[in-house]
Amino acid sequence: MTTTPDWIMIGGDGPESYNQQSSYQRALLEATKDKMTEAISANLDLDLISNRFIVADFGCASGPNTFVAVQNIIDAVEEKYRRETGQNPDDNIEFQVLFNDFSLNDFNTLFQTLPPGRKYFSAGVPGSFFERVLPKESFHIGVMSYAFHFTSKIPKGIMDRDSPLWNKDMQCTGFNPAVKKAYLDQYSIDTKILLDARAEELVPGGLMLLLGSCLRDGVKMSETPKGTVMDFIGESLSDLAQQGVTEQDKVDTFKTSIYFAEQGEIRQIIEENGKFTIELFEDIIHSKNEFPLDPKTLAISFKAFYGAFISAHFGVEVMRKAFELVEIKAREQISRLHNAKAGMQYLIVLRKN
Repeated sequence: MTTTPDWIMIGGDGPESYNQQSSYQRALLEATKDKMTEAISANLDLDLISNRFIVADFGCASGPNTFVAVQNIIDAVEEKYRRETGQNPDDNIEFQVLFNDFSLNDFNTLFQTLPPGRKYFSAGVPGSFFERVLPKESFHIGVMSYAFHFTSKIPKGIMDRDSPLWNKDMQCTGFNPAVKKAYLDQYSIDTKILLDARAEELVPGGLMLLLGSCLRDGVKMSETPKGTVMDFIGESLSDLAQQGVTEQDKVDTFKTSIYFAEQGEIRQIIEENGKFTIELFEDIIHSKNEFPLDPKTLAISFKAFYGAFISAHFGVEVMRKAFELVEIKAREQISRLHNAKAGMQYLIVLRKN
């Protein structure tokens, strides 16, 4: 199988950085705060709240959303502790936060922008989602925000022109059943490995909170606004190859190691894994349920997420030219975006069995 570069967000604090271009992801965190609080209150055993409480964010990127996620969790734990014990958590609990992401992640920006006045100690933990990165039974609540759709590899055959699984697109559009099955099989393998790793690291009875995007059952990726913009990226790279700016072979061998699963597929994988009980699987509707359909905003937002990955394959200049074309295509085909089928954003709460 072909390996791919690590997924990292554009670092720093510039106008095109993930730090500045992640309001869409933050909106989900803000929309789920009350539901997260309720889920923690209902499912976290008070006996787990001792003098030290550890929260881990898997896929922290460079901020600022990770700070919102961990603070929401800490607020919920403190509220439960205060309500059920009548004691002040400030007097009895030391909170520790572990920030995990790939080793090339911009941890410098992350730690330079830690919120002032925070009530927790923190440390960075580089490493892949698909391996154990923490000691056994070391944290109490984990969170993954927009990181539950990655795969570790491109499925075998996807980039082989002589294979029935040859996929000319940069993503799994969902229209070719054989390609979709190959991606789903790889996603299932990787997700089970991920769940196994988190189950080993999580204390018994601990919680994993998963926030992100998926597909509604029966909806294909390219039928959604997100999938449409990803198609614009692929089309723009092909245009640059035709212009001689990059090589066609580079375009043909560029595939994304992500799979946006259907809601039912995610549920089935978790249940078959058996390490966790699904306590909540909620469809979250809020004001930024899909990206705002503004061509410039779409191009900048997707550049913050995909830019570093594309640069690793094509170089920075090709990446920049591609997103200039993405903005043009989004403007010219805005009706395609408006007519797309809605994706789904979710909050999943898992309790370790």
